[in-house]
Amino acid sequence: MGRMFRIAAAVLIFVGLGCGFALGQVAQARPVQVCVVDASGAAIADAAVFLGAGTVAQGKTDATGCASVVVAAGMRVRVERRLFLPGVQVVGDAGTLRFQLKVAPIIDTVEITATRSPLGLDASASSVRLMSGTQLNEAPGLSLDDKLRQVAGFQLFRRTGSWVSNPTSQGTSLRGLGSTAASRTLVLSDQVPLNDAFGGWVHWNEIPQMAVRDVELMRGGASDLYGSSAIGGVIDVVPVMPKEFGYGLDLAGATLDTSSVSGVGTAAVRGWSGLAAATLFRTGGFVLTDPSIRGAVDVPSNVHSQSGRVEVRRSIGTDSGVFLRGNLLNEARSNGTPLQTNAARIWRYVGGGDVAARDGSRYLLRVYGTEQNYRQSFSAIAAGRVSERLTNLQRVPTQQNGGTAQWARSFRGVTVVAGGDVLDTRATDNEAGVTNGVPKPTVTISARQRDAGLYGEVLWQPVKWSLAFSGRWDRFRTFDARQLTAGGTAASLPVTTEDVFDPRLGVVRDLGRYVSLTASTFRAFRGPSQNELYRTGQVGSQTTLPNPSLRSERATGFETGGLVKAGRFGSVRGSYFWTQVNRPVAAVTISTTATTSTLRRQNLGQLTSKGLTAEWEARPFRPVTVTGGYQYAVSTVTKYQVDATLVGKWTPQVPRNSASLQVRVEQARLGVMSVAVRTSGQQFDDSSNAFRLDGYALVDLYGEHAVGRHLRVYGSAQNLFNATVQAGRTPTLTLGPPRVVMAGIRLR
Repeated sequence: MGRMFRIAAAVLIFVGLGCGFALGQVAQARPVQVCVVDASGAAIADAAVFLGAGTVAQGKTDATGCASVVVAAGMRVRVERRLFLPGVQVVGDAGTLRFQLKVAPIIDTVEITATRSPLGLDASASSVRLMSGTQLNEAPGLSLDDKLRQVAGFQLFRRTGSWVSNPTSQGTSLRGLGSTAASRTLVLSDQVPLNDAFGGWVHWNEIPQMAVRDVELMRGGASDLYGSSAIGGVIDVVPVMPKEFGYGLDLAGATLDTSSVSGVGTAAVRGWSGLAAATLFRTGGFVLTDPSIRGAVDVPSNVHSQSGRVEVRRSIGTDSGVFLRGNLLNEARSNGTPLQTNAARIWRYVGGGDVAARDGSRYLLRVYGTEQNYRQSFSAIAAGRVSERLTNLQRVPTQQNGGTAQWARSFRGVTVVAGGDVLDTRATDNEAGVTNGVPKPTVTISARQRDAGLYGEVLWQPVKWSLAFSGRWDRFRTFDARQLTAGGTAASLPVTTEDVFDPRLGVVRDLGRYVSLTASTFRAFRGPSQNELYRTGQVGSQTTLPNPSLRSERATGFETGGLVKAGRFGSVRGSYFWTQVNRPVAAVTISTTATTSTLRRQNLGQLTSKGLTAEWEARPFRPVTVTGGYQYAVSTVTKYQVDATLVGKWTPQVPRNSASLQVRVEQARLGVMSVAVRTSGQQFDDSSNAFRLDGYALVDLYGEHAVGRHLRVYGSAQNLFNATVQAGRTPTLTLGPPRVVMAGIRLR
């Protein structure tokens, strides 16, 4: 306690000094609103604002395209944003500086985005949503996945957030495709996959909060460039790059005995730059089990986690460089009863470089590795939930190594991208049953997986058109799989080798007057994770058995839609999507009792997801911004030879309707105020649709006020009206988060 008190005192002194410095600066100048728009008049978010000849950004524009900075008359203001040419103005007597930025020529800006494509977001045939750093900060939530729920159609395997749910229920679903423990969406950062090396789920708190710049969500199949797991799309967590001196500190406390401390520091000198960031998060959590059936064994589900990142970069010339990065996640969880716990420790290291050659070529190289240890315990709960007994102990060490190399170049309107990557994973599942409190001999399964692929893309942009054709060949192998039984007997398990080719064609047609039409068609795949092949899992009273004979999921789909941009009146993007997944891996119920369910993973046959999405953003009045999204997804089983009764059933964990709406108001003196509404329709928790989960609607609030240039105070309320959210039926009914109220300060 004494040490924690000293740390807290030091932090308060640090904040006080920052406040004094900030207030002193304000006394010498006046606030000016800097607003940035594109050629159509649409707001440009996350544009950096620089003062004078400085290289340290003094602010970034928010979702309305505006930022407030403190300046003196006659000072020069410069704004910069990726994919746009910079703008410069001199401060006069006006209270607002308005910048209209032009799009940079593509031959000068070959950027690698979430789709490994050099297209800007508006020029892509993919349905892409950008969550800027400002939007992430202002979205109420305790973890990154909470904040991404502002995107209609984004959801985890369960309705609970990662700050209380078991990691094995944190697989991600986009486009109504659902998920098992594994995610049908690839999550990555700086070209490095973040999906769990063994199970395919996602550790959403792995990257320190203040080391995340923004997040891009690309919906629709992307195996043409990324290979396995990108059936529903790709989520790219874009990291902060150290380019200048800067610092940041975020201190927050919330109900449910929750606290969070995040910090980041960057520095740059003589071509060298570095970053150090960390997040310490803890929550007392809440009891997941519905109050009507709670018993003596039910305790709050919670997590204590620490994440850290260190990075060193060396610039070479003006647009090239190399780097080394290390990231650590350490977490421990209670999963709702005294005996059901798990913990994970992940070391991730990355090295690489980006080179811009004189002929216009750009080269990218990433080499990375992961060392991971995961442990979990399971129990059987007696009738009435009055007691429990330990049934199984698991330890899963995993090593993963990989690399990516890519080349891109523009040739008079045609851009070519080519690359390849390899991902090699070795894991061992150690399971020991427990009888009367005594562990049985351990059963060990060790295996190896490798996904190696080559890909390419040709992008042609004649007047009013954008056409992109891409394709990838993958060899996905599971081999060296052996089971060592308790008696010392070794047995070989099935070996699988699959060769997969996934093409994609995307077309954008600019009709003028801010209207464009898009269309794309694709194939995609996801190889089964080692968790699905070999590990027994349990959530609540629901036990899921592995299946070492699983094959990869194969998907075919198309999307068509359009984008309308109407200047200050906003923009609307809509699309119709259709995706058919053959051999989807699903947990099929094989037996049920009053207190337990047993399932087994199977290649289900076929599921089809089709529907509509719409997203819009408008600024009806200068201080007000309205954004929203809606997804209608009809996702059902369309073929299953083993059990025809499943045909026509809803895909588990996929609602037909989901929507979000945010209204944001910003005033220079008062600050920021926003209200967000999220709603989701009913869904089912099992393949036979026996366990129905009701729909829900939640209201979130956020408020922020600036105290000088460097300090902001904020507060939020998640699930303001304390609505009941049915999260799962396993078959025990569990609930989502209650109302959570948070307050904090940010120092930058």
